[in-house]
Amino acid sequence: MPTKLIKLKNLSNNDSPKYIKIVNAFKESIETNALKKGESIPSINEFSKDYSVSRDTVYKAYVLLKKQGYIQATPNKGYYISQNTKKVLMLISTFKAYKEVFYHSFMGCLPDNVIVDLQFHHYNIKNFKSMLDVENGKYYKYIVMGFDHPDVESTLSKIDRHKLLLIDWKANLKLAENYVFQDFGKAFYSCLEDALHLFKNYEALCFIYPEYTHHPYESVSYFEKFCNSNRLEYSVSNNGSELVVKKKTAYICVNDRILYELLGQCADADLIVGKDVGILSYNDTPLKRFTKKGISVISVDFREFGNKVAQFITADAPLQTYLKTNLILRESL
Repeated sequence: MPTKLIKLKNLSNNDSPKYIKIVNAFKESIETNALKKGESIPSINEFSKDYSVSRDTVYKAYVLLKKQGYIQATPNKGYYISQNTKKVLMLISTFKAYKEVFYHSFMGCLPDNVIVDLQFHHYNIKNFKSMLDVENGKYYKYIVMGFDHPDVESTLSKIDRHKLLLIDWKANLKLAENYVFQDFGKAFYSCLEDALHLFKNYEALCFIYPEYTHHPYESVSYFEKFCNSNRLEYSVSNNGSELVVKKKTAYICVNDRILYELLGQCADADLIVGKDVGILSYNDTPLKRFTKKGISVISVDFREFGNKVAQFITADAPLQTYLKTNLILRESL
């Protein structure tokens, strides 16, 4: 057989167009080093004859492979493999300070032949569907931060489950062959328990869950369970624009815009953070360590997060893990 793309025998196995199956077979062979940079491949006519595929189908496949940079053609020499890079899609919600820590850790753990296409869906399902670009079989692996929308799961189901890694939040998805998740429920509750002795220095607790946040609501549910179990006065604020800081209240915030508002109101009212007002933030960032002598946080280690996700790219073994959620106490509580 003139080429090592043995899997092309199964061109009728799924619903993708035949030219996409050819493209994916070439990519898989390149990514597994069955085909190496500089190695020649059959001409369009040879490929068409060897695999009983129409010449037009092979032509469309070769055009796409050339466009994506996997093959090149030289006059009088034919087609050859031009690169052995692996293209990975990372599709996440938005770019924030803690995600920057995660992303740089992830990139620092990858070999040089991996190219990462970083995209942001901003919780918009149209963006989500278009950025995945499933039909063109463009990527070696997919790293996706899902969200709660009825079309997310059906869209992800079109991706080979072995090539898909779901990250950050389970979001009611059931197709988690590979995942690296945070626990926004029981682990969050455990951190609140560890801070109970400090919460008792305040007269009330307030969870600020503004209308524009996409933080999983299960954290609010576990917060209410925690307060009820420990007989603590509490409230949940759903309107960030009406926030008024009160003395002897400890605030839990899951959004940095709210954190800045809290700190600003405390400064304007001469309230001492960590004494008059308590603040516990979600997701650690480098600046929170130094702001107001330190902002207490509940957070996973985003460097570890990036390292774990990189393992999915560099290894073939399944990856299923929940990250450890930590309480980091500083002067703000």
